[in-house]
Amino acid sequence: MMSVKDWVLSQLLSNSLATSRPLSANDSLLSEGHLDEEFRSEAHTSIRVPVSTGSYHHSGYNQENPNDAPYASGDSQEDQDNFSSRQIEGRDSIQSDCTVDVKKLDPVGKIECLQIKFLRLLRRFGFSQDNLLVSKVLYRLQLAMLIRAGESDLRRVNIRIDRAQEIAAEREVSGLPKLDFSIKILVLGKSGVGKSSTINSVLNQMKAPTNAFQPATDHIQEIVGTVNGIRISFIDTPGLLPSSPSSFRKNRKILHSVKQFVRKSPPDIILYFERLDLINMGYSDFPLLKLVTEVFNPAIWFNTILVMTHASSSLPEGPNGYPISYGSFISHCTDLVQHYIHQAVSDTKLENPVLLVDNHPHCRTDSKGEKILPNGQVWKYQFFLLCLCTKVLGDVNNLLDFRDSIQLGPFSSNRLPSLPHLLSSFLKHHTELKLNESDNKIDEVLLSDFEEDDGYDQLPPIRILTKAQFEKLKSSQKKQYLDELDYRETLYLRKQLLEESRRIREKLSNSQGLAAENHSNDQEVAPEPVLLPDMSVPPSFDSDCPVHRYRCLLTSDQWLARPVLDPHGWDRDVGFDGINLETSAEIRKNVFTRVTGQMSKDKQDFSIQSECAVGYLDPEGKTYSVALDVQSGGKELMCTVHGNIKLRNFKYNLTDCGVCVTSFGNKYFLGAKVEDSIVVGKRMKLSMSAGQMGSGGQVAYGGSFGATLRGRDYPVRNDKVGVSMTVLSLDRETVLGLNLESDFRLSRSTKMCVNGNINSRKMGQLCVKTSSSERMEIALIAAISIFRVLLRRKPHDD
Repeated sequence: MMSVKDWVLSQLLSNSLATSRPLSANDSLLSEGHLDEEFRSEAHTSIRVPVSTGSYHHSGYNQENPNDAPYASGDSQEDQDNFSSRQIEGRDSIQSDCTVDVKKLDPVGKIECLQIKFLRLLRRFGFSQDNLLVSKVLYRLQLAMLIRAGESDLRRVNIRIDRAQEIAAEREVSGLPKLDFSIKILVLGKSGVGKSSTINSVLNQMKAPTNAFQPATDHIQEIVGTVNGIRISFIDTPGLLPSSPSSFRKNRKILHSVKQFVRKSPPDIILYFERLDLINMGYSDFPLLKLVTEVFNPAIWFNTILVMTHASSSLPEGPNGYPISYGSFISHCTDLVQHYIHQAVSDTKLENPVLLVDNHPHCRTDSKGEKILPNGQVWKYQFFLLCLCTKVLGDVNNLLDFRDSIQLGPFSSNRLPSLPHLLSSFLKHHTELKLNESDNKIDEVLLSDFEEDDGYDQLPPIRILTKAQFEKLKSSQKKQYLDELDYRETLYLRKQLLEESRRIREKLSNSQGLAAENHSNDQEVAPEPVLLPDMSVPPSFDSDCPVHRYRCLLTSDQWLARPVLDPHGWDRDVGFDGINLETSAEIRKNVFTRVTGQMSKDKQDFSIQSECAVGYLDPEGKTYSVALDVQSGGKELMCTVHGNIKLRNFKYNLTDCGVCVTSFGNKYFLGAKVEDSIVVGKRMKLSMSAGQMGSGGQVAYGGSFGATLRGRDYPVRNDKVGVSMTVLSLDRETVLGLNLESDFRLSRSTKMCVNGNINSRKMGQLCVKTSSSERMEIALIAAISIFRVLLRRKPHDD
């Protein structure tokens, strides 16, 4: 067993290695397909290979005879004489491990053999270990061994790096065993960018046909060559056409044929070519990059190197009329291409290494005939360095078997809702079956207390004064006149509610006869469409007021469609960016349905909220309902199914039991609640609720207790003041809250709503809303706003 300290160290190292590149190798580049090579699989490297600017030596580079490559002095006999007996024993163990079948080795042995191979490649190509890119690869190889090593192997791993260097030097001198290492490279890009020319330059042979005036590659072909004893296989593909509607189908056909060709043997590295001299401010290859991403999926960019050809072309002029610097031009062009790749994969974490290439015969060369770029780099050696490091890191990640570690793609902003939040919303949710008919039995009981009140019909007639006549009255007479109108209005509204209540009860008691009668009445006289009032719209840039475009009709089909006004919009279309639909109907006897929905479409966002409810009203006083709620949460939909039963136990008591199932993404949340309401007198209402919500082994508990004091004219006027206390608990953590809700009239023309809450975490909010038909009230609203701003200010400490 590994000790706790070593296990923590291994986990930290594992995370460091896994996150060293913000990419993942889990998603298969080409879906199915299996490789039989020792260190390959469908996965590809998850470690970013940055472009190194460090110095490196290439004196040992030789394509013709790799065994003639010179190496640094003192690598063979002198180093071997310094071996101690313990070192010789460890070296012999490594040699014996690598001479057997690699597939039979343990993970640590496989990584050790891969490390020796990489060190042999460095010596064969003449790359210095002081190079920044090489140092990173060696460091991650050491981390990989620490991750796979057990407690007994940790000490052995710590002393293996020096021995691996000695063994690599000895084997390169002797040439035994033969180095088994190969690279397969897929070449993609538009026609005429220099794909075939680059292949010929790397292999130093004319193996791929080229043409300066027309596409030279018309079919997929595999070109194999050997460089320093390393087998390099290029998959040359036909050139893609520039992005346009007419070339879309042909490009898709080419990419699908390439995908089919490499399905059984995926490449280790992908080279995507662009011409550096054709990239300007108007460059936009997003449609083509998006097509490549869709065909191969985003995993294609894991091991992709951006190859910029014609890197020695003349530089463009800057704003001052002089050519810009080579470094700034390269940085601008590569950032532009990388920006469109980020848009294609919807992920800004991706950073592809960049390789500058120039195959022109007049390109400047060094003393050995290798082409040199304006920045002094020999691009061919940079090519081999990037390919070797990318291939080795890919093999390391396959051995570590990083599964679902890091995903390439848009970062999911859809955070899962917390259980306390879902439970709190579930406790507050009440299914409404109808728009115009209430199913609250407690309110009907309160209305029954006023049934014998015929005060409105017994009132004497009143003379309605005109505005001129009203202005002639004294102040006391004006007050008496307005009080009388207000009293009569209250009695009239009460009479309407009583008639509505009687109609509902009669419909429930004599449903069959009343339904037939209503049906016949509906057939005799069909209601005429009613024009709804115009919506108040904000000012627009248009010269004419566009209110007429948003008028609505209330027809007999019971569908109500209205536009959705966004008061915070700045668009030219006056902020209307959605539609609202509502309907309610009686399906059959005592079975009602209600559908509401709202859709909003912005330039980039689309949101939807809808509720479909079906309920059965039992004449005995019970109500059964089932509802489906759908609302958008980011780019996913949250679906909730509610089931409720309302029971009227006593005259002034109503009990509500409910269950719900919520689905969001691949998570499911189950909840249940019980709520009870009691009316004390005619104005006081007490409510209690308790419930729980669970998902994934976690359960949140909560409940509330509240008291509501209604106004004297309730239910005619909805004046009320309510106070409630809530408690939510999850994982032994409890949060207490206090809520205040009030809605009252300050005067005949002014209403005010005050809502506030605070919890035990010292978090809360206060909301004050006023509506008035008098201009003087605007000053009160401004004063309250200023007062709130002053309260938010805190003195700064010196």
